[in-house]
Amino acid sequence: METIRLEKEERQLRQAAEILRRGGIVAFPTETVFGLGADATNPSAVQRLFQAKGRPADNPLIVHLAEPDDWPLAVSSLPTTARQLLSAFAPGPLTVVVPKQECIAPAVTAGLPTVAVRVPSNPVARELVRLVGRPIAAPSANRSGRPSATTWQSVLEDLDGRIDAVVCDNPSEIGVESTVVDCCQNPPVVLRRGAVTEAQIAAVVGQVSSPGNLQGDGAMVNSPGVRHPHYQPTARVRLVDSPPSADELRSLPGRIAYCGLQGLSRAAASRVSVARTFTSLEEYARDFYEFLRLADRDGAAWIVVERAKPEGIGAALLDRQTRAADR
Repeated sequence: METIRLEKEERQLRQAAEILRRGGIVAFPTETVFGLGADATNPSAVQRLFQAKGRPADNPLIVHLAEPDDWPLAVSSLPTTARQLLSAFAPGPLTVVVPKQECIAPAVTAGLPTVAVRVPSNPVARELVRLVGRPIAAPSANRSGRPSATTWQSVLEDLDGRIDAVVCDNPSEIGVESTVVDCCQNPPVVLRRGAVTEAQIAAVVGQVSSPGNLQGDGAMVNSPGVRHPHYQPTARVRLVDSPPSADELRSLPGRIAYCGLQGLSRAAASRVSVARTFTSLEEYARDFYEFLRLADRDGAAWIVVERAKPEGIGAALLDRQTRAADR
């Protein structure tokens, strides 16, 4: 299969929409990470999406809508807390788990009676969904278990020849996946951390429960990104609280990469093949996945990663760092 590269201008977006309407799969930009889209009402299209990613069948997908008022396309009823959160944060990097509409393909929700929905703020994503005229199921556009793609080039690195098309655009602005909130629970439960923080959510709906252990047997599975291995590069990831010394780096075999908010000493820097010092938590989150991929391209055996402080988007970034190192 040839994967077509499409630009974000309207004529080519219409081409991408037509591919989706015909049951194809198309990668497209969002503000969080690039998504891999299929018609959420078409079971065969959704099955193709799972096959392209190599995604486990018990890992549900997020359904994307063009407008907050489009929720009846995918949702049978909207709890009060979901209405409040959509009013406050949509369009944007927030997903709500709510009762599903019958038209949604069962594989989208892993057979559950709930569906995860969001309205992206990226204008290209919203226009594409609007042109399709149907809800679009879209996980991150990468091979299952790999770091999410935040550039169209990284999409092709994983999926070239496995998908119908990719819509090219600038890198994702946020760089970590959306916050997921289960609004079928009272109080609502944050199932996955993202750019919208628990404090921001609590300010809107009052009490909110924090994520617990979401990966073990019997764990909640009505959200993506909480059970199976995710975000893992080929290289091993070691988390540190401060930049390592040259002696500490000598204990690691093979090529080494390093990233963090604090720079390495001159002696330590001489031991690494590629390094990145970020200037803010926001920049760290935005470019973290791309750095993991850069380290893999460089042939690193180890990626030493300074732990993010769990403040603001740092809590979501720390979650992704921990999962990247969890093997």
